[in-house]
Amino acid sequence: MLRPLRLLLLGAPGSGKGTQTSRLLKQFPTIEAFSTGDLLRREVAAKSEIGKLASNYISQGKLFPDELIVDLTISALSSHQVLTSDSSWLLDGFPRTLTQAKILDQKLNSTGAPVSLVVELDVPESVILERIENRWVHVPSGRVYNLQYNPPKVPGIDDVTGQPLAKRDDDNVEVFQKRLDTYRQTMDPIKTYYSEKGILQTVSGETSDIIFPKLVELIKSKFAA
Repeated sequence: MLRPLRLLLLGAPGSGKGTQTSRLLKQFPTIEAFSTGDLLRREVAAKSEIGKLASNYISQGKLFPDELIVDLTISALSSHQVLTSDSSWLLDGFPRTLTQAKILDQKLNSTGAPVSLVVELDVPESVILERIENRWVHVPSGRVYNLQYNPPKVPGIDDVTGQPLAKRDDDNVEVFQKRLDTYRQTMDPIKTYYSEKGILQTVSGETSDIIFPKLVELIKSKFAA
């Protein structure tokens, strides 16, 4: 049993945030998880007001304003009725800029349910790049496979639909190295910001199986009821 936990799970692209999130939800069923990317895709598909606005930015190749992304996130938390001091939730891979972090804090503080823990998954870049080389996806569903530790039952085929798997355009070492470099540059001020608040923790390891027990122990040590 956990005391209310409002967790930001950070980590470089390919560090396994999605995997850790899925495992945490099984371990702690009272936590509700949100992914900004998934939320954005849903809003675009639903052609909501925020979705239409986001589509305009996508079509013009522009970055989304920080305020728009935070409003989208807060709206999702609100619609799931978790903006309360007794609710537990997890944001996967958000915020991505210092401005987003500050706006998010401002809006959450006004609800009386501020972020209570920020955890960065620390995985060596060499491990991440090796994962990317071996990563394949089922594009319609977003299911991810890895040829090393989570291969499809039939090579090149999605387990559920039988449809072919594909490589993402940016799933190559050169492109991904640039993404990792950008992540470091943008994340350093965010980590400093949360460190000064006293709520930043780092969990290190080369595999999800090494990281997960450490992550569970950290959460239990701070939020076990």
